[in-house]
Amino acid sequence: MNSPELKQLIKTLAFATQKHRHQRRKDIEASPYINHPITLVDILVNEGDVTDPETLIAALLHDTIEDTDTTVEEIEAEFGLTVAGLVMEVTDDGSLPKLERKALQIKHAPELSYQARLVKLADKIANLRDIDKSPPAGWSLDRMQGYFDWAKEVIDGLRGTHDILEAIFDEVYDKRPRG
Repeated sequence: MNSPELKQLIKTLAFATQKHRHQRRKDIEASPYINHPITLVDILVNEGDVTDPETLIAALLHDTIEDTDTTVEEIEAEFGLTVAGLVMEVTDDGSLPKLERKALQIKHAPELSYQARLVKLADKIANLRDIDKSPPAGWSLDRMQGYFDWAKEVIDGLRGTHDILEAIFDEVYDKRPRG
């Protein structure tokens, strides 16, 4: 990564940190939310050998529109049209009911661009690892199993994208909670 790309990545990290500053994950420890997008970048770079700056920037921003007051126009102005498009590809429509949003993730997975697929793979890997290590407070065994199974349906729609990340997902899925 050259110096301007590194500067842009750090700018993005600062932006995402500011946007998610008051948010917490649903785990028992209520860990800082920003850990999640940082984990995606770690998975992409250090496990998947993904170094494309736009993909990494989109990974850091992947939940900002969905979970903060950030707009697509703001992302476009700060990070460009390509990154804004990638973020929108992986952003759920918050006006829809949860079950419909989840069904649409499964339906739309095969239609995602290559870069958005990488972000989605890293996101599901990170989420399953989090559930395995520190489940959200109050989640039943059935709910955890259901999330694992739903995530697998999403990832099955991305098969053929990145062999390494898909193998990592499969390893994590194999840790699906058992009753």
